[in-house]
Amino acid sequence: MKISYHLAVLLAATAMPAHARAAATIGTTDAAVRYDVRFPHPEHHEARISVTYRDLADGPVTFRMARSSPGRYALHEFAKNVYSVSAVDGAGKALPVLRDNPYGWRVVGHDGTVTLTYTLYGDRGDGTYAQIDPTHAHLNMPATFMWATGYDDRPIRVTFHPADPDWKIATQLPPLPSAKNSFRAPNLQYFMDSPTELSDFQLRSWKVRGQGRDYTIRLAVHSEDDAATVDAFAKKVRKVIAQHFKLFGGPPDYDFGTYTFIADYMPQISGDGMEHRNSTMISQPRSLRAADFAQIDTLSHEFTHAWNVERLRPAGLEPFDFTRANPTPSLWFAEGFTQYYGPLLIRRAGERSVDDYLETLGSTLSYVVNAPGRLYGSPQEMSLRAPFVDAATAIDPVNGNIFTSYYPYGAVVALALDLTLRQRYDLTLDDYMRHMWRRNGRAQNDYAPVSPYSPEDLQAGLAELTDDPAFAARFFDRSVRNSALPDFAPLLAQAGLTLRRRNPDKGWLGADRLAESDGIVRLDAIPAPKSPLYEAGLDRGDAIISIDGQSIDSVETWDRTLANVRPGASIHVVYSNRSGRHSADLTAMPDPTLTIVRNEMTGKPLSTKQLAFRTAWLGPTTDDR
Repeated sequence: MKISYHLAVLLAATAMPAHARAAATIGTTDAAVRYDVRFPHPEHHEARISVTYRDLADGPVTFRMARSSPGRYALHEFAKNVYSVSAVDGAGKALPVLRDNPYGWRVVGHDGTVTLTYTLYGDRGDGTYAQIDPTHAHLNMPATFMWATGYDDRPIRVTFHPADPDWKIATQLPPLPSAKNSFRAPNLQYFMDSPTELSDFQLRSWKVRGQGRDYTIRLAVHSEDDAATVDAFAKKVRKVIAQHFKLFGGPPDYDFGTYTFIADYMPQISGDGMEHRNSTMISQPRSLRAADFAQIDTLSHEFTHAWNVERLRPAGLEPFDFTRANPTPSLWFAEGFTQYYGPLLIRRAGERSVDDYLETLGSTLSYVVNAPGRLYGSPQEMSLRAPFVDAATAIDPVNGNIFTSYYPYGAVVALALDLTLRQRYDLTLDDYMRHMWRRNGRAQNDYAPVSPYSPEDLQAGLAELTDDPAFAARFFDRSVRNSALPDFAPLLAQAGLTLRRRNPDKGWLGADRLAESDGIVRLDAIPAPKSPLYEAGLDRGDAIISIDGQSIDSVETWDRTLANVRPGASIHVVYSNRSGRHSADLTAMPDPTLTIVRNEMTGKPLSTKQLAFRTAWLGPTTDDR
């Protein structure tokens, strides 16, 4: 059903519970922090922003830009995009603005009121940054708004002045009915966690039933797609998020009665997804139609975060500190288990065939099982490396072999736990997630979890669910605090699935990434440890001159030369590195890439018991879906 944005706002407001209605006065008092946002030059990617604080304490007041953002785990120096900063007091008198560090501005001599005004430049549209142009203003709040330190608990109101009369506003911030294009937040934490899109988006909304009340789900799509395509996408979204509600036992208590998908699918946007408490920002530089609705993958992942991360939340992320990186050893669960459920719930909704799902699952499993990073650390260790890899930038080369992403790493741990619980306890990972939700997630207070969890809580929850503390301790000791994984073949066989090598007759040297320039082919990554190229001493940047006498002048030539190499074959490689020209004799290894296929595809029998197991896990199928 298509309804106007203003009607959606009205429906959300009338659905507020008592505590939210009581909060409806947020932002209406003189003590509220007031932001005003204008876009005088959208073609130059600029916004002009003012913020007013009243009833300030005596002495200088420091304004800051964030260095980190909710949902991100590395540093992002947002202050670099702020300039033309000025300030006045309550009487309009100009005030000195002093800059003595890269992240802050100090205002002195005020009369208890300060209005700070600045220009923001933004031209990266994703979940982390801001993008302003004539088609939209895509605002992640920490990348956009300064704040005065020491006043974080004050209510906030923000007023937007759209650059185009057709622009509407999509945000999880509740509106101020008495002021056009004005919204409110209970405090700085909630405000900074509330991304906002101004554009001529298409809105779809519908109601879902929660515990004793209705909530409104809003899908705001900014794209070049026609209405019928957006309708088709909304239909898929409704089917998929119904599986999320089934997993967790219904929607969480959306604080102001709504949950908003802010979806940007424009050519100038960057692909991303970023979860927030009552909304998510998802983006891709292709239209829905051009991507064949592939955006549902990101949407499903981010919506899982409405429970897992936003309310069932690691202690290291609550409250969020915008001045530093926010590390936690639990990203293998917060992100990894979410990574497991994103595609699984699409499959259960019938929006992906079993074979397509297994292709994705097999690739994830193959990556983690063969990842050299597992030799260097556990899922917890990889979680703590997040500040160095989560969209972090550095100019010095790093050893890519020492890191295995906590997204697929955690997803494979989730797969292992799910299949083991089904095998040993007649339980499922769904049961574990619901138990942790009740234990550490469902109880909320002042827009934050009452009991954010530690790694010890995750282990204790597994012990409580299985009534087997020894199993929980063993699983966490082996596969969370250390890097051991179970034998997946018998676990998958319960579902009539076969784990096998994708290319059993293909030889492999250990070079998965190559770069080609001016007829020279170079290794573009350090070869995998213990691979033939690694043991022979080749490294990133080395040029491959020839293989068995065949000159290598393109990646295509490399692929063609190695296409018929079998495991165990001897290969003579001539290469050059920083010390000159060299040669080496290698022995090709079997290609380690794994895949998961249905028994029916291999000629193996499929028992009634295996089919029942598969259906209970992956959902019912119609033909190959």
